[in-house]
Amino acid sequence: MVMTDGRTGRRLDPDRVASPAPGADDGGEGDPSASPDVLARVGAIALTGLDGAAVGAEAAVGGGLPQIKIVGLPDATVREAADRIRLACQRSGFDLPDTKVVVNLAPAGLRKEGSGFDLPVALAVLVASRQLAPAAVRGVVARGELGLDGRLRGTPGTLPAATAAQRHDPDTVFVVAEEVADEAALVTGLEVVGVSSVRHAVEVLAGRVPRPPTPRPPDPVRRVVPDLADVRGQSLARRGLEIAAAGGHHVLMMGPPGCGKSMLARRLPGILPELTPAEALEVAAIASIVGGRADDLSVTPPFRDPHHATSTAGLIGGGTGVARPGELSRAHCGVLFLDEVLETPRSTLDALREPLEQGRIVLVRSRSRVTYPARVQLVAAANPCPCGHAGSTTRPCRCRPDQVQRYRSRLSGPLLDRIDLHLELQPVTEDVLVGPSDGEPTATVAARVAAARHRAAERWPSDPAAAEARLTRDVPARVVRATVSRVTQARLARAVESLGWSARTFDRCLRVARTIADLDEVDRVVDEHVDEAVAYRLDTEGRA
Repeated sequence: MVMTDGRTGRRLDPDRVASPAPGADDGGEGDPSASPDVLARVGAIALTGLDGAAVGAEAAVGGGLPQIKIVGLPDATVREAADRIRLACQRSGFDLPDTKVVVNLAPAGLRKEGSGFDLPVALAVLVASRQLAPAAVRGVVARGELGLDGRLRGTPGTLPAATAAQRHDPDTVFVVAEEVADEAALVTGLEVVGVSSVRHAVEVLAGRVPRPPTPRPPDPVRRVVPDLADVRGQSLARRGLEIAAAGGHHVLMMGPPGCGKSMLARRLPGILPELTPAEALEVAAIASIVGGRADDLSVTPPFRDPHHATSTAGLIGGGTGVARPGELSRAHCGVLFLDEVLETPRSTLDALREPLEQGRIVLVRSRSRVTYPARVQLVAAANPCPCGHAGSTTRPCRCRPDQVQRYRSRLSGPLLDRIDLHLELQPVTEDVLVGPSDGEPTATVAARVAAARHRAAERWPSDPAAAEARLTRDVPARVVRATVSRVTQARLARAVESLGWSARTFDRCLRVARTIADLDEVDRVVDEHVDEAVAYRLDTEGRA
């Protein structure tokens, strides 16, 4: 009598039917609760921006030709995982079924991207094929890319994935590659297991080898920033940079080539306060998304200086599929420096308008809506004209007035309105270059900035409207006006009206004046503070 499998139609060996393999009736690993047709489920995380959704990699052995079929809205990288997993498991000594294995990434309507699904899918297949007990993967969330030899590699997004895993279940066991285990360990209270290969993962989960302890997270470091004392001359620009640091104000520096614009911008992170632990973790999570490592977790505010030819997607974020963070988000809690800003396409610059106001960027795609934090301090630098020497006291400008006007108009009025400090720099003279250092060191300026921010932080929480504002730049205008007399406000209003500035400029000048008063350690904003705030907009506003 010929016996066949009613499910697959294949001819069966009578001896094997009479004597089932060890563990076949108990689901493998001696689990008596498992049925002969094991439905495996291993946890995974699908990232959408910095947010992660819980995903279940469900696997079952079905009928058909030998293959691993992945369903559940996978992208091309996830679909290709089937071939990587088959070879990785075979070369690791596992016997995959000689029939079809279907893996469903649930929920099916959520798009799945990246090679981080390799490990959870491989573990689900091994459970479905009874080479790993279902109990061994309960409460497990796995993430990692498999090589063809079975080794496990880290993937971008480990830190936000670990954060999402703990948020969905505080008792989660997060299994990742050894090389990124310390990054995942930055999430306090999460049990992290670092493994080197799919074989190692199975042996650890099955209890055959001791489970590695959660690694110690890396200690935050402070990056070395060039000293502000290196800048010769430019006392007005240094003063403007200090005001910008104290209040978080955006800055535009305009001057001829070689006058020190880039030098000043690169020294701004050094006078900013260190990041709080929460801010440092958020910055590290953004770096993790784009493939960086959190083992260089830094408390120094980030500094990003993209090339002026950077695309709009490269600056604010985007790309195919789920949008990735751009340079704007990578500068979160730090400085975004746009050198040669007038060489950047106007449409690209105008994309910065809303993010600078809101402190975040929302990227909408047909299947996803992604929000990235983007609370940055913008520092823009430009030459005053195409030849670079308009207004110079040492070299004549060769540009016609209409050329200068056309060149400066690349920075639109609405964006210029959002930049609080407009600084005009002049070339440094020979005696200043060869003379002794005439500027204060970074540490001295940083101390004044920290004191001014402390004064502001103590003042604003008393008003509910300003309780969530982190910088004077973000405090509601109504709250700032309460610290300025009506007479001083009227003085500023007359200046704004005579110069043709907008109401937004009025409020921003008030905020700058409030910051100047904090640096002067006084509670009330007086005429001198307002006059200085107005002066920082006259040079470029009056001639642009």
